[in-house]
Amino acid sequence: MTKSPLTLYLAAPRGFCAGVDRAIKIVEMALEKWGAPVFVRHEIVHNKYVVDDLRAKGAVFVEELDDCPDDRPVIFSAHGVPKAVPAEAARREMVYVDATCPLVSKVHIEAARHAENGLQMIMIGHAGHPETVGTMGQLPEGDVLLVETVEDVATVEVRDPEKLAFVTQTTLSVDDTADIVTALKARFPAIVGPHKEDICYATTNRQEAVKAVAPRADALLVVGAPNSSNSKRLVEVARKAGCPYAQLVQRATDIDWRALDGIASIGITAGASAPETLINEVIDAFRDRHDVTVETVETAQENVEFKVPRVLREPA
Repeated sequence: MTKSPLTLYLAAPRGFCAGVDRAIKIVEMALEKWGAPVFVRHEIVHNKYVVDDLRAKGAVFVEELDDCPDDRPVIFSAHGVPKAVPAEAARREMVYVDATCPLVSKVHIEAARHAENGLQMIMIGHAGHPETVGTMGQLPEGDVLLVETVEDVATVEVRDPEKLAFVTQTTLSVDDTADIVTALKARFPAIVGPHKEDICYATTNRQEAVKAVAPRADALLVVGAPNSSNSKRLVEVARKAGCPYAQLVQRATDIDWRALDGIASIGITAGASAPETLINEVIDAFRDRHDVTVETVETAQENVEFKVPRVLREPA
């Protein structure tokens, strides 16, 4: 039986970013240095395949520091943690390693600096997301106000409209965030923004690549986890950019083949915490069914690398 032709537009950049790469490396190096088990507070990155792989190597994933024994190393996830968490680990004299992405740490430092200057913080982010919880937890409770939408800006109650600053979660939709920032500046003209965009380079680059692919593809698949903020944003960006069908899949087994029946071109990308292995798995699944031509659509090149903490570079 002859396979029908199918063009796959492979978005680039896609998949792992420097912060995710560093976080995974931190867990692997901690296991090498201290042996198993090494405890990790929250999923190190939002990807089941990655977490399962590290679990098999001896990482134990927990949600709270209370679930960790005092005598084993603990690692804080790439999303960042409230200030109280490392303080408690230090009080318990635990060995801990902070795998917070340096670009998230930059937002933490920004928030603290604004607070020192007497400014009340507004955070643009998603309620309950670990990165939002971590950033808001850099300052005393109530000092950071959360807005998720343009509508929230109209109702947010501030102490002094003349003394405000804002920060954002690093994995948001660039376009949606721009609309919220515009609303904040319209309501609070004196509000101070970050020196440099808080949304990280990897989030921006992956969204730009999707915008380039979406108008050319009949459908677009984002390889990523349902709890991954940047992956979910890629689905939204694809739909807004004119792709009639955009779907989030964790693995090739999640592909809805009926929805893709008769389609001639498909875009493929991956969230920043999805490994290339899973992207290749999806491509292979299409090759099993179609005569596939792969075309890469590259909109940027990335060569960012973050060092792991010194404690892991020193001998045990």
